[in-house]
Amino acid sequence: MRGACRESLRCGPPPHPQPSPPFGGEEFLAERPEFSSQALKPGNDTDRLDCSRWGELLSYDLLLNAVTAGLLLGGFYAAVTVGISISFGILDIVNIAHPAFIILGSYIAYMVNAQFGLDPIAASIIALPAFYALGAAIYEIYYLSFEKRGQDPLRGLAFFFGILFITEVTLVLVFGVDYRYVQAPYIEQSWHVGIIDLPLRMLVPCLMSLAMLAALQLFLTRTFTGRAVMAVAQDQLALQLMAADPIRIKRIAFAISIATASMAGAFLIIIQPVEPSIGRDYIGRVFAICVLGGLGSLPGTLIGAMLLGIVESFTATFYGPSWAPAVSFGLLLLTLAFRPVGLLGR
Repeated sequence: MRGACRESLRCGPPPHPQPSPPFGGEEFLAERPEFSSQALKPGNDTDRLDCSRWGELLSYDLLLNAVTAGLLLGGFYAAVTVGISISFGILDIVNIAHPAFIILGSYIAYMVNAQFGLDPIAASIIALPAFYALGAAIYEIYYLSFEKRGQDPLRGLAFFFGILFITEVTLVLVFGVDYRYVQAPYIEQSWHVGIIDLPLRMLVPCLMSLAMLAALQLFLTRTFTGRAVMAVAQDQLALQLMAADPIRIKRIAFAISIATASMAGAFLIIIQPVEPSIGRDYIGRVFAICVLGGLGSLPGTLIGAMLLGIVESFTATFYGPSWAPAVSFGLLLLTLAFRPVGLLGR
């Protein structure tokens, strides 16, 4: 029972499940002999323990693992959302095609891993310049077609919906609808800290995601270009007086938002197998996290992602996975009811 509950904490089906003995196996039974199979035979005094002691330890074990799984999942959600926080939260561009670029990053990591055996994260880092150039090109088309002409933002939304559709169809035509996965030494391994399980296929993406967010936060707060990105949505005239071209700054910011999709895609295919349409599952989540944390705030994005990850993990563990989206968006609505600007919004 405990093995099944623990597997429900993990995001996506593990490539090769390796069930672990309950409560640490022999080490646990050596420390707590009253729970051994001999001690719990009918007729023994310890039979009076019945299920209450087991339920207490099981709940404590599940609680800690649910929190851990939620934090690891939240780290991944932060990587998926950071691009939206820049494009939507700072530039006010509703890029609903962002999950499609994440799936594109997953397939590039898959191809490089399958052909050359390179680690998926290393492959995503190599692909960063290509994604940056792709983002710059897409913003140039968006600017010339919509922003420069003062078109309704809803038309821009249709533009990104078209990119989402074209990207998905292209991936289906090239790769088919079968699930693809990558190989890496750490994907099937786990660290065990007491009764807490740390699957490396979740831990490694979480740590790399935190590193990516820290680098972006330093760039946005410690460099002239980064501060210009933060200011471009507030006062473009003041930015021009500082000899900065708002269009160029926006192009750089949007290109960075697309570049983050390269690494987020590698994280996704490490965590679970992917197929072309799986990006749709993340459209609602990324915008919910962006609004929950506060538009344009990377620390807020991280906090919102962690909260959503923990809420989804708790709900999936104790009430069932089908309730997780409803409870998550319920948390978003509750937060906005008391703080409409989000947790760290200005």
